[in-house]
Amino acid sequence: MKKTFALLIYIIVSRSIVFCQDIPVRTLPTEVFRSVKKDANDTARWTWKRGGLLSTNLAQGSLSNWAAGGENFSMAVTTYVNYFLLHKKKNYTWDNSLDFNLGFVQATSLGSRKNDDRLDFLSKYGYRVDTTNKLYATALFNFRSQFFDGYTYSGDVGTLSSTFLSPAYVLLSVGFDYKPFKNFSIFLSPLTSRLTALASKRLYEQGLYGIPAGKRSINELGAFSSINYTQSIGKSITYKGRMDLFSNYNNKPQNVDLYMTNLVSFKINKLLSATYNLDLIYDDDVKLFGPDKNSPGLQVKSLIGIGFLVKLNNVVD
Repeated sequence: MKKTFALLIYIIVSRSIVFCQDIPVRTLPTEVFRSVKKDANDTARWTWKRGGLLSTNLAQGSLSNWAAGGENFSMAVTTYVNYFLLHKKKNYTWDNSLDFNLGFVQATSLGSRKNDDRLDFLSKYGYRVDTTNKLYATALFNFRSQFFDGYTYSGDVGTLSSTFLSPAYVLLSVGFDYKPFKNFSIFLSPLTSRLTALASKRLYEQGLYGIPAGKRSINELGAFSSINYTQSIGKSITYKGRMDLFSNYNNKPQNVDLYMTNLVSFKINKLLSATYNLDLIYDDDVKLFGPDKNSPGLQVKSLIGIGFLVKLNNVVD
């Protein structure tokens, strides 16, 4: 009887311990973004702000007995997702932004081709160094790549030029972030490390993107600048832009690499919108252009679409 009673007490205590340990695990997702109630004597600012944008566009065309000629059937689908998470407390700021673009084109004569694919994560952590809340000593991390196979075409022949994590760009930088307005910032860094990697054996054996043939990655040291700007024009038009500049100290520093992305969205009604996306890239190490396919060039991507646009609620805690 004593053994049975002791076993019963052990089971009850054990279940209580497990249950108590499980409470933080189950409540952790809700605790991350919970509102913080300040004490009357607490004068520190605490702010979490999160939100984003989701856009899907569809374009379709078909011809039948069309004398002028053209594709019998074509369809294009593009998707853009942006999510941001901002934090400010006392003298610290932490800005995070994730962008994802994906688009495909289907045509009778060309088949299925990718026309957009980008994954871009940017994170900045800063400490205020002036009394006007505009200048911050900042560390920056940026990761940029894509998910699916991409090809450059000569007629109907396609040559593999990119795939998952090939190339992938990882940038680490320290410098100063100047924020004169809440929707505008300029980051300047004299010390930046940029890693370019090729995970695909099919690509790194060719020596693309400035990486010597047979090697998987190359690291560059240089100066870096990033300009970010967002603006709402009335209630129906929104602009979001970013421009990155990088100069390699050890290899032709005068040839500055450019990465610029622009998105303009026009709200038609509650369900429909029009979007225009313009991306510009110049990398002196990307030599896939020209008559000999061995010259750098300005890469331009322009997409116009009409579809659904949803603004994820901007939440402030």
